[in-house]
Amino acid sequence: MDVQRRNNVRVTGRPDGPVVMLAHGFGCDQNMWRLVVPALAEQYRVVLFDYVGSGRSDTSSWSRERYASLEGYAQDVLEICRELDLREVAFVGHSVSAMAGVLACVAEPERFGRMVMVCPSPRYIDDGEYRGGFSEEDIGELLDSLDSNYLGWSATMAPVIMANPERPELGQELTNSFCATDPDMARVFAHTTFLSDTRADLDKVRVPTLVLECSHDVIAPRGVGAFVQASVPGSRLVTLDATGHCPQLSAPEATRQAILSFLGGPRDV
Repeated sequence: MDVQRRNNVRVTGRPDGPVVMLAHGFGCDQNMWRLVVPALAEQYRVVLFDYVGSGRSDTSSWSRERYASLEGYAQDVLEICRELDLREVAFVGHSVSAMAGVLACVAEPERFGRMVMVCPSPRYIDDGEYRGGFSEEDIGELLDSLDSNYLGWSATMAPVIMANPERPELGQELTNSFCATDPDMARVFAHTTFLSDTRADLDKVRVPTLVLECSHDVIAPRGVGAFVQASVPGSRLVTLDATGHCPQLSAPEATRQAILSFLGGPRDV
């Protein structure tokens, strides 16, 4: 198996620098990091990739069984780490990728040195006192709409997820990204994302962790970030002055400054 070709792995930055791996979220690909990469590449060896079924990955390697759980995405991460013999990785995961990173870090902790979770959510559905932002009925309707008309759902939901209506080009970019994904593969990824529950795995993370949230985010609302921070030992929470679920596009300067500040900080939990 050619993992680098399968996951469209691209390595840039300082060849001898510490490793930073950037992982995209649902409906996206590595291009979503393009406004953050140049600043990171000045000091770090930056590893980018597309999950199988996304971007320019080898979709012939896609398996419904594997990618119907977050463990399948975590395996993509781990297989890239093994292929490139990566250690002490600073893993930066956006949205659901933050949770795939948690599973990867718990499975092979020797591979990871730091974690950055950008707009994470360990569970999207409200559960007792836990407020994920959506009722079970909300998620059911969202997935039913996505299943019946993926392209229409993408055109409607992407601008809502991105927010920043005064900058419609951002919502259009996310729409285009969603629509470029194979609908059948996207449906599986969506069900995996919105029905996931990784709350029980958070306290198993044993590396310094930064939780980045936005001041207003309809997908991962305020309170979710605080839950994640309280659940991951020794982690810290930073609230970006940004709107929407994709601050690496809508507020790239604040996002990269927060990441760089954390990566340059103390290495103990």
